[in-house]
Amino acid sequence: MSHRGSRVLRLEALARVEGEGALHLTVRDGRVTAARLGIYEPPRFFEAFLRGRGHTEPPDITARICGICPVAYQMTACQAIERACGTTVDGQLAALRRLLYYGEWIESQTLHIHLLHAPDFLGHPSAIELAREQRAAVERGLRIKQAGNAILEQLGGRAVHPVNVRVGGFYQVPSPAQLRPLAERLRRARDDALETVRWVAGFDFPDYACDYALLALRDPGHYAVDSGAPAVMAALSGADPERATAVHGFAVERFEERVGERQVPYSTALHSTLDGRPCLTGSLARYAISGRWLHPVAAEAARAAGLGDPAAGTVCRNPFRSIIVRAVEVTHALADALRIIAAYEQPPHPYTEVPPSRATGCAATEAPRGLLYHRYTLRADGTLTSARIVPPTAQNQAAIEGDVRRLAQSLLDRPGGPAGDDELTRLCERAVRNHDPCISCAAHFLDLTVDRR
Repeated sequence: MSHRGSRVLRLEALARVEGEGALHLTVRDGRVTAARLGIYEPPRFFEAFLRGRGHTEPPDITARICGICPVAYQMTACQAIERACGTTVDGQLAALRRLLYYGEWIESQTLHIHLLHAPDFLGHPSAIELAREQRAAVERGLRIKQAGNAILEQLGGRAVHPVNVRVGGFYQVPSPAQLRPLAERLRRARDDALETVRWVAGFDFPDYACDYALLALRDPGHYAVDSGAPAVMAALSGADPERATAVHGFAVERFEERVGERQVPYSTALHSTLDGRPCLTGSLARYAISGRWLHPVAAEAARAAGLGDPAAGTVCRNPFRSIIVRAVEVTHALADALRIIAAYEQPPHPYTEVPPSRATGCAATEAPRGLLYHRYTLRADGTLTSARIVPPTAQNQAAIEGDVRRLAQSLLDRPGGPAGDDELTRLCERAVRNHDPCISCAAHFLDLTVDRR
């Protein structure tokens, strides 16, 4: 097919992402005119399921949205309900919540790095083939993931869909003695994580930068996970250098004013925009907005990996290098988890009472893939009358489509001649996997179709 021609390229299924979907790429006279990321999993209807339920039920129900990041849904649901009811969970209970969240960060980010993303850089179709060549690296990743699972099992009762979380805290909390064996395991995993940062930093990265506003939580003094308020770093285009790195925060209660959702005809997921434009949430956004507050061990690993100095507000906008940022975040989670365990004192009661109230509450936390927002409205007896959930993948869909368009066009315009279908397909798959989309969460991904006429 000629460079000036038009064509349709179909990829029936995208491997190494969570969920199912399709990408339709349209090329007209050598120009990419559209890239449509279609999520065709059936709608999940969780927001409808929640209406009429009691105010203590959302953590258990929303955890079923995702088997990879159930804690993100539990923690966000708990905080939204607690805000509605005027209850604050702090002290050691809040520390245990962050420790549990770190367990999910560790296992989810490590899964993506070693089993889903690394094969793209090393020329392998799957982690099975990668393990034949680099067995030690894959085994190291599995050890780190098991350490994250151990946190989930210890605090959550089990690694998938934890059952020990409740509004106000936990049903049971561990003693310091019960956490000590976990600390030994996390220390070994921290060393493995540092080796992983060094490993992925040696990959070959295409020279590419995404031009989107970055959206993440900001909690000055902390690398935001389950605290803070939404914050935005402006897109590069049309911005002077000072504005392009400035961070502007806003109250979580204004989230739905700033982040709009719309239905598109080719997807069962809603498309989100920030102030009417595509935005990016996730590891790159967190690193740009909160990198200066990484644990010192993780910050040093970032510097050594070539990400610049987080303390100086370094920004990484290359989605291919997100694999390094994720490895740094795993290191941070392990190091800070050890700090939490060392300072832990068993609270006198495993939860704070949360009496129902006639009110609306909203909250946002940082799921591994980015900012996750929940909003609930309650009657006086605690019955939910409405619910709204905005997952990170829905917020990233427009940015993913934009990356695919730009990268595909670069292959069509390269001096040596346009790419063939196989090469174009591989690049589109990589562009999607850079963002680790959780398609099942977003259904409210890759069957690739390139339409050339």
